[in-house]
Amino acid sequence: MPDNNFADIGVFLVGAMAVAIIMMIMPKIFAPNKPHKEKLTTYECGNETIGRTWLGFKSNYFLYALVFTVFTVESVFLFPWALTFQKLGTFAFVEMFIFIVILLVGFWYAWKEGALEWM
Repeated sequence: MPDNNFADIGVFLVGAMAVAIIMMIMPKIFAPNKPHKEKLTTYECGNETIGRTWLGFKSNYFLYALVFTVFTVESVFLFPWALTFQKLGTFAFVEMFIFIVILLVGFWYAWKEGALEWM
């Protein structure tokens, strides 16, 4: 009779969510909360701020980081494939070719949308 481990997965999922919720609640309960005028001021390297202190960041910085992360993960998949290239055969070559084409299409789209422009 096959052994279904879906109950184990459910218990693990509930336990993981419980730990996450407990970790978010603990600072609210145990951390000291003594707001003071001096504590609530903006601090920039010990100097008084000049002008607006809350500045918005362009989303391009985050898109740039996201594209960098995607291509870093790509290299994680390419390295072992390159090491065992001769053993894998034609099917693995075609799969990796499709994988690289999909990544190049994503790279082209990010370039076209301006996600790689820093300023």
